[in-house]
Amino acid sequence: MKTQTYANPLSVAAAGESERALFIRRTYMHVAMAILGFVVLSAVLWRMPAAVQFSSSIAGKPLILLGAWLGISWLANSMAYSRTSRAVQYGGLALYTVLVSVIFLPMMMYAHYMPQFAGQHLLAKAAFMTLSLFFGLSVVAMVTRKDFSFLAPFLMIGGFVALGLIVCGMLFGFDLGLWFSVGMVVLMAGSILYTTSSMVHRYSPDMYVGAALCLFSSIAMMFWYILRIFMHRD
Repeated sequence: MKTQTYANPLSVAAAGESERALFIRRTYMHVAMAILGFVVLSAVLWRMPAAVQFSSSIAGKPLILLGAWLGISWLANSMAYSRTSRAVQYGGLALYTVLVSVIFLPMMMYAHYMPQFAGQHLLAKAAFMTLSLFFGLSVVAMVTRKDFSFLAPFLMIGGFVALGLIVCGMLFGFDLGLWFSVGMVVLMAGSILYTTSSMVHRYSPDMYVGAALCLFSSIAMMFWYILRIFMHRD
């Protein structure tokens, strides 16, 4: 495979105004494509009994599910940030979109079909709140141009603590509850601020696919936990 040469190794902050605007436009265009891909693929899988059965069987094996999630997420991120070729980067974004669609399917169907949630439109409410928060956080980071790199250690520690709690919950069979979901929404909000800030201050203009995947992963996880919050209230 031919190695691609990237023209501009400078950060977006050091690039010209037109190149900076192009990078931001490309990033959010790819985020929108990933979200659209998730919606379309989820709708297709929803109508495929074999896919629903496969997704549900994985959901019933939480430790395997977690291992697959971590492993495939790591692979998708490595591909999206790869400088081997643009095709490999797109492959990483597509792989992560498929992963999210498969993993999220059982909970989305549960929120839609269970009698206690009838007529509440939880999926639409969670999607609206997620996108609203994402838009608001993005505007704050872009308009203020504040460097949110100071969030990195908090996000790292919070991520490890959350992972530890999730593993303990799986091993010992206890529900992490409402406040854990609230904490994860806050953690994902911090991740969106950090990634958006990094786009402006540290990313190079060729890294828009990786930036899009990073934002999309935070949006997806935020949607997951906002949906859990809505479900927990009923």
